[in-house]
Amino acid sequence: MDTLSVEILNPKAKKLLQDLADMDLIAIKESSRFSIEKTLAKLRSHENPPSLEDITAEVEIVRAERYAKK
Repeated sequence: MDTLSVEILNPKAKKLLQDLADMDLIAIKESSRFSIEKTLAKLRSHENPPSLEDITAEVEIVRAERYAKK
């Protein structure tokens, strides 16, 4: 099985791909990159983003939890 990334330039191509998927010739999966982009956009849209101190504190908490498991 080969996996390809396709950039759709024409809406008609999307319809063709959907037709192929309906015939079980291909499988269409959303790329995880899009969810990352949405998450980043959501975080960037906040008026009061977390401070560097808040981020550092959260990282230290996660690190402590990971090292405690070892």
